[in-house]
Amino acid sequence: MALQDNGTRERNPNLLENLMGYIDTRIDIIRLEIQEKLKASFVSTIHAVLLGVVAFLVLIFLSLFLGLLLNHLLDSSFWGFGIVALFYIILLVILAVGLDKKVFQGMADKAFDNTIYKSDKREKQL
Repeated sequence: MALQDNGTRERNPNLLENLMGYIDTRIDIIRLEIQEKLKASFVSTIHAVLLGVVAFLVLIFLSLFLGLLLNHLLDSSFWGFGIVALFYIILLVILAVGLDKKVFQGMADKAFDNTIYKSDKREKQL
């Protein structure tokens, strides 16, 4: 009995060391996954901001171009800009009154449906 008890005592520290090593490795993997996701979200955010700024500049210059073109065609100095502004006011009213938030909620649901589980590599390994 003493030999068997002694053998069990020798295995327990190894088992405990293996368990602690496993836990440390899992923590490191989780930290790396978080770091990778943060880096990917940072890159996506920078990309989206740059696209938004460029799209905004295109919209501004296109609106100026259309306003000046309409001014030239109407032989006026302000009616072209008034027509472009009226177009944006109509668009604003349609967005504010005509569209329901459920449309945007549906798009968000489709875009983010189960993205946590799809990107979890541990689920795929099991």
